[in-house]
Amino acid sequence: MEMRNILLKEVKLSASLLSFLFIPFGLMFLLPGYPILCGVFFVTLGIFQSFQNAREANDMVFSALLPISKRDVVKGKYLFTCTIELCSGLLMTLAVALRMTVFSDAAVYRSNALMNGNLFALGMAFVGFGLFNLIFVGGFFKTAYKFGRPFVGYIIAVFLTIGIAEALHYIPGFGFLNAFGMEYFAVQLLLMGLGVVFYLAVTLLSYQKACKRFEKIDL
Repeated sequence: MEMRNILLKEVKLSASLLSFLFIPFGLMFLLPGYPILCGVFFVTLGIFQSFQNAREANDMVFSALLPISKRDVVKGKYLFTCTIELCSGLLMTLAVALRMTVFSDAAVYRSNALMNGNLFALGMAFVGFGLFNLIFVGGFFKTAYKFGRPFVGYIIAVFLTIGIAEALHYIPGFGFLNAFGMEYFAVQLLLMGLGVVFYLAVTLLSYQKACKRFEKIDL
């Protein structure tokens, strides 16, 4: 089954409406005086609702009965998850672009004690999404049914990551992580790139492991 049809099956038959309604939480990157990386958690919470919806509807059994391979079933879940994450990531990128240009000197952002909306923050958002794919989605395919423990594990990991990211710029010598506008642009771009690489690497790793695990599961 081609990728488009696999994704359409997820969207039309398995997805929860909340997964789409939570995409705009990426715009939390525009909020001053708020831990903006929490937007990552809310987006993934919406995706979690689709997994819960799929489980209650016996979607995994239904998918396994279709004339597709088990690998395609796993691929569908990852394609859907990544699509939602990237849609929200696009909104985060737009918010960061506005904060680095139009609003770079806005007093409400300059006086903000929390993380600034810059390329480092965007890179950390992709780290958060990568953790979701690795811990939750990968963990779900250990059984293709139980998701409570993987989700709790993800919550712990993502909020530890948020806490560390928020605290780093207070450490002497790391103030550049909270740069405004185009300050330290090259470093910021490098850090964002590392976050994206982490996202791609752990998602691919998680997908490969999930395929192997799902092949062994007797539905």
